Amino acid sequence: MKDQVLNAMRNAGKPVCPGDVAKTLGVDGKDVSKAIKSLREDGLVTSPKRCFYEPA
Repeated sequence: MKDQVLNAMRNAGKPVCPGDVAKTLGVDGKDVSKAIKSLREDGLVTSPKRCFYEPA
């Protein structure tokens, strides 16, 4: 799931919210949020503004 979320963020080319990623992947938003939390802890994702994320 983490790889899918990261790839979707890269393909978007701009900061995205978890809901947009969930729609793109066709999965539940809670799963995307969990993956983003894990990616942030690993330093692979940053948050330029509240509730929006992009690859680091």
